[in-house]
Amino acid sequence: MAYSKTAKVNGSNQEYTLRADLKKYTLRDVGFQQTAAGNFATELSLNPNSPYGDGFKLKITVDKTLTGFKMAITTPNGLQKYNIFKNDENKDSVTQFKFIMDNMITRGVFEPIK
Repeated sequence: MAYSKTAKVNGSNQEYTLRADLKKYTLRDVGFQQTAAGNFATELSLNPNSPYGDGFKLKITVDKTLTGFKMAITTPNGLQKYNIFKNDENKDSVTQFKFIMDNMITRGVFEPIK
């Protein structure tokens, strides 16, 4: 999947873009790690009971120039994309996803597209 200026996860109507004034230290502050290629990546659990337990994962990668990104929600093993919005039994994971994205908006990583 290529980097793009806007992205959304499967099943969500909300689209996000990177903030124009995004800094590398901001990404590090919210848990992103710099990869060998210079990009910034994070993998966050959507399990509301334990960040270490089995649960869906939110994967986000920002390119090294801070101009594009990609994000996806995956199965617990991280190999397949998954739509957590299609099933009511995933409502805790949806709540956790919204909490994480709200935090990243507040911290200056993303902006929601209206």
